[in-house]
This record gives sequence, C-alpha cells and structure tokens, in this order.
Amino acid sequence: MVKTILMIKSDYLNFLKKQEAPGKPIVDKIGKLNTFYLPLSEWIYSIYKEDKKIKIIGLSGGQGSGKSTITGILKFILKRKYRLDLCVFSIDDFYKTKAERRKMSKKVHPLFFTRGVPGTHDLGLLSKTIKKLKEKKFKTVLIPKFDKSIDDRSKKNKWQKIKTPPHIIIFEGWCVGASQQRDHELKKSLNLIEKKQDLDLTWRRTVNNSLKNQYKKIFRKIDKLVYLKAPSFGHIFKWRLLQEQKMKLTLKSKKTMSKSQVREFIMFYERITRHMMKNFSKISDLTVFLDKSHRAKRMRFY
Repeated sequence: MVKTILMIKSDYLNFLKKQEAPGKPIVDKIGKLNTFYLPLSEWIYSIYKEDKKIKIIGLSGGQGSGKSTITGILKFILKRKYRLDLCVFSIDDFYKTKAERRKMSKKVHPLFFTRGVPGTHDLGLLSKTIKKLKEKKFKTVLIPKFDKSIDDRSKKNKWQKIKTPPHIIIFEGWCVGASQQRDHELKKSLNLIEKKQDLDLTWRRTVNNSLKNQYKKIFRKIDKLVYLKAPSFGHIFKWRLLQEQKMKLTLKSKKTMSKSQVREFIMFYERITRHMMKNFSKISDLTVFLDKSHRAKRMRFY
C-alpha cells in the first residue's frame, strides 16, 4: 500500500507539472491530493463496489472549473489503488458538426450555430456510445473528439478508442445534470446576446425544452453527479480566459479567443451556469466548493 501511494504521488506531481501555466504554479499540491483527490476516489470506489456493475459518474461545473484536470488525476488513482479502469469523455466531444449546426441555425435560430448550449449536441450518438460501453459482449468503442480550434468534429482516425470494458465511466461537461427553468424565468434577459439576438425568446425556450426532454433522458443514465461550484460567475469568466491563454501557449494553432471574445462566448453559457450554481444541491450527489484559486475548500454529500 505504501508503494502504491508513493507511485500515486509521483504520477500526481508529474501530471500537475504538465498542467501548470507559465509563471502560475499550482499551490498546495500534496494537500489537495490528501484532502480532495484521494477521498473523492474512495467515494467513487465505494459506489462501484456496492454491486460491481459499471457506474456512470457525472462531473459538472462551469467552464474552466477544473473538470479535465480532475478526471485526469482520478484515472490513475483509481487504476493504481483500486485496479479500476476508467473511460472518460466530455459532452463537448458530442457537439454536432459545423454543418449540422449551420442547418439548425437556419431552421430554428441563428444562435444555434455557436456550439455549447443544449440542442447543439448529438444525443443520438452519445446515447449509442454509452450503450456500447455498457454491453456485456464488449467490442472496441470509438468515442468522438471535437476539435475546438476548427470548431468541428475530428476525423474518425483521431477518435478515442476504448479497447477494454470500463468499470467506471466519467461523463463530464459544463451542463451535465442541468435541469430546465420555469417558463417565467426565461423572460428576463441576462446579457446582451439574449437582449439583442433573442428578442422573441425562441433560442432560450428551445434550449430549455431540450433540457426538459432529450437531455433529461441522457442525464438519467448517470448514477452519481459531482458538481464543482465556483465562487461566482465572474470567476467562470476568469478561469475560461486562463484556459484560453494556456491553449495559446500549448497549441500550434493560434486560433484562440481574445478577452472580449471570451466575454461574449460565455454569455451563451451564462443562463444555465447561473441556474446550476443556484440549484446545485437539488441536482448533485456531491458538491465541491471551489475557492478563487481552483482549490477545493470543502465537499458536501447529499
């Protein structure tokens, strides 16, 4: 066990080193491991060992809240400590193609050309993928990848290949587990995009109906949901901007967004993000409260 913990610490520190932005080192690394990542891993393992059937863990939180980092760390902890194989994918990878969104923007509302909100995901493909991952007679499963630098789905030769049946599926995304709003809550515009480009409420009502119907069916497949709660929506903007700056440094492509573009982009996500931040206790099984530096202050189970 001591050897396993030492190997986990080594993997953990190496992983975080790759995640650090230049000039912005991650603080209290070992503290996070002991007070957050190891207890979270143990909780997930306890869910699996109840009946040892494949479990789907939803991981939700605003843009830049650390979902990808958390899943990356959970993957090697659960493998080394509990011998569990994980399959991790994001709802982002199931965005409709650019051509499909263009068609939707002409047929339903122009704002649907921009990826992000419910209605812009291929739920048929997502549902089929989950079904294949849980089949008893397991065959290699291909999971799509979305290339944000070209705003389109990657070619199949770049898709993720799952060759062995997983014990745990981690399904992450900014709106995973979101619930619909009441109709009267949609009437007040929250930002300039809603105020100037959705005058008759067609866009937000279509998004809301998608959550109420198709997305609700998908989210019912989740066994337990973890929600990462940011201190405020303002922090979501700061973290998303930091994410964009990191992409600019690490990607060969320079197609990244400016500060003003990021500010406009997150307006598309604002309504649902604020709704989830307000109703987190109603949708999640575990809420992780984050401070302004992305650190987990405390966890609350429901």
